[in-house]
Amino acid sequence: MKDNLVTQQRMRTQTGRADDGLGPNTDIGSRLRALYGAVQDEGVPDQLLDLLEKLDSAEDAQKAKNTSRDGE
Repeated sequence: MKDNLVTQQRMRTQTGRADDGLGPNTDIGSRLRALYGAVQDEGVPDQLLDLLEKLDSAEDAQKAKNTSRDGE
């Protein structure tokens, strides 16, 4: 019982709340940062880039079509 109380007192943060173990320096936080960094470093697949280019072209064509209609 006394050991449990000492452990709880050691876990208190500067705000007076018990540490829930989810702070930025925990093992979970470190792993999440590593995972995010790995995903961020991955390249964008060529198929997705091609699709985005096609969508941009279609959008530009639609805007040009609407602009020519407004000018008539």
